[in-house]
Amino acid sequence: MKLAVAVTGFETKEQQVTEENAVLNFKPRFVAVAETNAWNYQAVSFTENKLGEFINETYDGEVTLETIDKHGGKYFAWIAQDGRKAYALVRGSLIFFGNDESAIEKCLAVTRGEADSIAKNPKITELPAESLASGYVSTDGVAQIANIVGLKFASETSEDSGVQSAIAGIVPQLLRNSVTEVSWTTIRIEQGIEDKYSVSITPENASVLKETLVPAARNVSKKTIAFIPPDALSVTRYNLHNPQIAWRSLLLIAGRNFDAINAKILNVFSESSFESHGIADPEKFLGAVDSEIWTVNFDSEGGQSAVVVSFETDTAAETLKKSVTEIDFARDFENVPGAASWTSDDKETRFSFTGALGHRVLILGDSETVQKCTDANFSYLYKEGSPQYRGFYDKFAENNDAIAVTYGKDSTGKTIEVLGELKAENTRVLTNFTTETRFTKTGIERRTFSDFGLIGSIIAQLGKE
Repeated sequence: MKLAVAVTGFETKEQQVTEENAVLNFKPRFVAVAETNAWNYQAVSFTENKLGEFINETYDGEVTLETIDKHGGKYFAWIAQDGRKAYALVRGSLIFFGNDESAIEKCLAVTRGEADSIAKNPKITELPAESLASGYVSTDGVAQIANIVGLKFASETSEDSGVQSAIAGIVPQLLRNSVTEVSWTTIRIEQGIEDKYSVSITPENASVLKETLVPAARNVSKKTIAFIPPDALSVTRYNLHNPQIAWRSLLLIAGRNFDAINAKILNVFSESSFESHGIADPEKFLGAVDSEIWTVNFDSEGGQSAVVVSFETDTAAETLKKSVTEIDFARDFENVPGAASWTSDDKETRFSFTGALGHRVLILGDSETVQKCTDANFSYLYKEGSPQYRGFYDKFAENNDAIAVTYGKDSTGKTIEVLGELKAENTRVLTNFTTETRFTKTGIERRTFSDFGLIGSIIAQLGKE
């Protein structure tokens, strides 16, 4: 079977929760075309029974079905109790399916030669023939998705309506003025599934990023990686020739797209992304550290996380102290195994210095996670712990030309539940994944290697929950 799905737009509905608050719901209008390579009666049976069962479950049951002969085939219309509708047309071995009746009619117009096919777009036809799946987002599509992304960012960043309104306006404008197209391909490789995402950005922005976001030449530091706990949920290594210049270039590009007031708001919003690690001044922080920046996460929400960086001089140490918030360095530090440590008044944030002159390390972030990082180094040095770090070292060293590499664990339980069933209840199935990010002449290239890939994530969305 071959399947093509097109999202033709988004429908927005506002649901009033209270007098002051409302919830926005987004529903994509889509059409799918499946070549089943089956007999017509088999395609009709599949549509009426299997597809109908799926729609009935999705629409919470008691869905009514109407069938007629139309458009040279068998036409189906499902109507839910709340008014939601879905449509399908079976012609020969082809199945047209969607929640937008007009989108099916547009597909039929293409088959009659009355409208152009997307196959004329080289971004579609030039995708690898060996790909299991592929996708493409046009410039117009980026503009529509940008609005949704802006609202999502706004809701997650602040509860203040004024801040939400500002972010909801700034983020879409930034994306629309920077990103031109997005493509995605999935291929099967020896290690599993490779998902490749190519984000095309405007030429002037691409040239700046290509010159400023470049990887450092040196290899992964074994002394720094010793601080990475092997049981972390995910670990990311950023490898930047000059972290401070890279940060400035990102702010420069973002500022090009706004007036002075909105550019200032964006700078404040950008700096707030460092606050989860206790960093108040990213400019000072990035100017004092070496090229390698590590982040460690013990939960998917980012609450149990820390940043690990190395530095060389006493001056850099003092600058790093000035770049953080919530830590009173006038107090005596606490001696922990192999580190000098300070904590915030609420004990939630920890700042730890360790290492010898010429290669000193700072671990900053969630207090418990920072402690796990210092314990990992202590174990590495004194408890024959080096073999467990070998896998980490090899994984990151072989991707030394990437700006960022993430290595972590992902739950695949929901995917397995859709495809079959778990042998034991409450079983947590974890598999490894690796994500690499690079900047190219045309934009951003991101590759993810995993067992199920993006297709597995989509399948998981079809689960019972």
